[in-house]
Amino acid sequence: MSTVETKLTLAPDFFGPSERMLLERGELRASAFRFASGVAGLRLSNAAGELVMLPYQGQQIWSATFGGRNLTMQSMFDGPNATRNYLETYGGFLIHCGATAMGVPTSSDTHPLHGELPNAPYQQAWVVVGEDARGSYIGLGGAYRHTVAFSTNYVAHPLVKLYAGESRCTIDLTVTNLKRTPMEFMYLAHINFRPVDNGKLVYSALATPEHVRIRQSIPSHVKPIPGYREFMAELEQNPAKHHVLAPELAFDPEIVFTIDYLADDDGWAHTLQVHPDGSADYVAHRPAQLDKGVRWICRTPDQDALGLVLPATAEPEGYTAEKAKGNIKVIPAGGSYTCSMEAGVMAAIAAQQMAVKIATIIAAA
Repeated sequence: MSTVETKLTLAPDFFGPSERMLLERGELRASAFRFASGVAGLRLSNAAGELVMLPYQGQQIWSATFGGRNLTMQSMFDGPNATRNYLETYGGFLIHCGATAMGVPTSSDTHPLHGELPNAPYQQAWVVVGEDARGSYIGLGGAYRHTVAFSTNYVAHPLVKLYAGESRCTIDLTVTNLKRTPMEFMYLAHINFRPVDNGKLVYSALATPEHVRIRQSIPSHVKPIPGYREFMAELEQNPAKHHVLAPELAFDPEIVFTIDYLADDDGWAHTLQVHPDGSADYVAHRPAQLDKGVRWICRTPDQDALGLVLPATAEPEGYTAEKAKGNIKVIPAGGSYTCSMEAGVMAAIAAQQMAVKIATIIAAA
């Protein structure tokens, strides 16, 4: 069926200290408020849960809650801060990273950590409600135009949809190059779940050192604890050692992998964190669009996070290093890049069925 959609353009004065209902259709709702920091917040909800999003600050999903459980990483921030500094407001469930550069800058780089998109000031934002072949939905979209004279001119259009009755959301991003010359492009979707002790990681990739590679470089903001380098050496030889998130494993301050994902017949790769009760956190992405699967695990007293998979166009080593590897994409003059993902939770039966599907993908490789 064709999509039938209604669009409500947002304005900053919709967002006040008291929460205000903007749209309601059946179980689908959108309401506006401001955090104590002054950052505008938009709550999208259905019968299964809610997403809290930042319509004018990166269009981040600040938090995701389904079945009464907050899926989002534990961080040091009670809410978002009004800043473009990545580490001064870090803790969202989804952070768009890129687009002229992405990753940890080295001494040869001039770009900020993870680029200009994470906390980009969106010039336009809107709520959509509609119905398509999947069902009824409510969502947030927007436009951020990034223009630097003699250098860059693009517009980013993200769109997150929450469907009626579902505990997963769809995530789409389109970046259009407005220049008359090609644009170099990097992107990473920083999706940050909260890890579960003894959670099991199940994903559509061959778990060999060739296909699950650990990052050996250590960023300047990371301070290793004793035994950290030895743990990295173990993982380099045996990546499967991290498949069960045993509490004693030394993911402090962080461990980062790059994974070569396999897709199903429809082009989707799948990743689960299976909880001890059989339910699971879930991400799906298309390797044809995002050919690098980055995994980030950080388990410290202050930050507890599982980047189950951060679908990306490059590894997170910064522009210069990724350029040398040939990992920079190019958007032609007037052209666009689009990617699609899905993130959320699965009930135990659905998670078990997905684990079987993943095993089938791997067996066919």
